[in-house]
Amino acid sequence: MPSRLSRRTFLKRSSLALTAPLILPRLSLGQSPNGKLQLAAIGVAGQGGSDLAAIFSSGKVDVVALCDVDETRLNEAANTYTQARKYFDWRELLASEAGNIDAVCVGTPDHMHAPIAYSAICLGKHCYCEKPLTQEVYEARQLRLAAERAGVVTQMGNQIHAHACYRNAAKMMQDGVLGKVKEWHSWISNGYGGTELSRPAAEDALPQGLNWDLWLGVAPQRPYKAEIYHPRLWRYWQDFGSGALGDFGCHIFDPVFSGLGIGAPLRITAETPEFNNEVWPFWEVIHYEFPATAMTAGDTVRATWYDGGKHPGPEAMGLPAGTPLPDAGSVIVGEEGVMVLPHCDKTTVLYPADKFKEFKQPELPGLNHYHQWVNACLGTDTAASNFSYAGPLAEAVLLGNVANRCAGQTLEWDAPNLRIPNVPEANALLRVPYREGWEVEGLS
Repeated sequence: MPSRLSRRTFLKRSSLALTAPLILPRLSLGQSPNGKLQLAAIGVAGQGGSDLAAIFSSGKVDVVALCDVDETRLNEAANTYTQARKYFDWRELLASEAGNIDAVCVGTPDHMHAPIAYSAICLGKHCYCEKPLTQEVYEARQLRLAAERAGVVTQMGNQIHAHACYRNAAKMMQDGVLGKVKEWHSWISNGYGGTELSRPAAEDALPQGLNWDLWLGVAPQRPYKAEIYHPRLWRYWQDFGSGALGDFGCHIFDPVFSGLGIGAPLRITAETPEFNNEVWPFWEVIHYEFPATAMTAGDTVRATWYDGGKHPGPEAMGLPAGTPLPDAGSVIVGEEGVMVLPHCDKTTVLYPADKFKEFKQPELPGLNHYHQWVNACLGTDTAASNFSYAGPLAEAVLLGNVANRCAGQTLEWDAPNLRIPNVPEANALLRVPYREGWEVEGLS
């Protein structure tokens, strides 16, 4: 059976770990006994299970421990990783296995990313964490700072960062193929949530083996309702997920951020339908303004995010009428050309067509995002979407979710001080308190 440890004991040990000098794991010095990364996986089904399988496929990993709040899913993973010890509670895993593991991969719902990843990093463990890295802006900042202090190897799960299509698009932007970039538009056709959804009043019996208290974790207490939260629809709910923007923003914004060297926004404004403070809006249009970089035109560069079926027509983005647009992706508008960049598709198209008819696009190879992280932990590679890069990207994405709860107001962003000075009430949305008993020192 999965191990047990009292909450009091874990919190005591965690507090000591957070205040003591950090001792980096042995793999930071390349001293694993068998040359393999000693890994614990927290969240081992769905995307977390996919991440684990991809990391394990490197052939350079021993899976030492598995953790999931759903016993059925935990046992299914244990059937594959037969030598791994099983846990329901991630706090028990970290307390019991701290001396046995070098790294942690986190594949839970969004609201649990930060407390787990931060706690692991403060124990000196390398960390792979799914996007959007954290659920709240403050958490993203603290996770980045903790990783930089600890010197551990980190990677956010925006796997597209390593794909050939996005690597080549970023290179074209860096090479000035479009000239100076004036603006970009990004979208996903998906919409999550909507005004018709509200918190169910009824309560259902728990499925056998599901620990609902552990699933809720740092989020406020609420009754379990079948098929509403676990295992799929949690992304819709503000207490647990980050909506369509959180799900896809760190993917689709990524090549533009890396290609143009984009950092923290200056201001953000959202257009949304009315929604009910329980779920995310089914559609949103979020306007960003970023400081200029060496690859952009003017004093600032503008970006707009759309989801739930919203996006402008081709002509509004400087494209010929009738230009086919992808269901998800970006259009990058430069002074000398326009790029249509579909999400997860090798077909990047440049306009005007006549101008670029003979242009040969670069052919950088795709990389393995997961193996890159494993090799970086072993000291033979660099993790390109480490938290120093991914943290600011996640902050910008998550600021869109702050803006959509202040729809119609332009939020001025003071990035160094982590505050919104012109709309004081919005600052409460940057950092949400954790449920009593689930506090994490230095984070909550």
